[in-house]
Amino acid sequence: MSGEQWTIETIREALGAPSLTQRFLSEINRAPAHELLTVFAKWQRIAKNMQVAFAEADEITEAEARGEEPSGVWIDGGERVERIRQAADRNPTRGAA
Repeated sequence: MSGEQWTIETIREALGAPSLTQRFLSEINRAPAHELLTVFAKWQRIAKNMQVAFAEADEITEAEARGEEPSGVWIDGGERVERIRQAADRNPTRGAA
């Protein structure tokens, strides 16, 4: 899609998920005239992000199929959870209602 003009149709195609597509079409169809460009720009950004995510997922899948480690920096979610747990243990009253 890089370099091409975005249209309602290309945004719809780039979103991929039927639920996102339905939401986009609903918002663009219900937007008042003075908000059309804002709604369009919002969904264009979302569509671009989806394209990037799909491309990255394809690269990961292809690397794993070749038996390679996917490229990029990966964050260990378990490590993040442990740090959050430790911070909560240090301050048990934070977040209490």
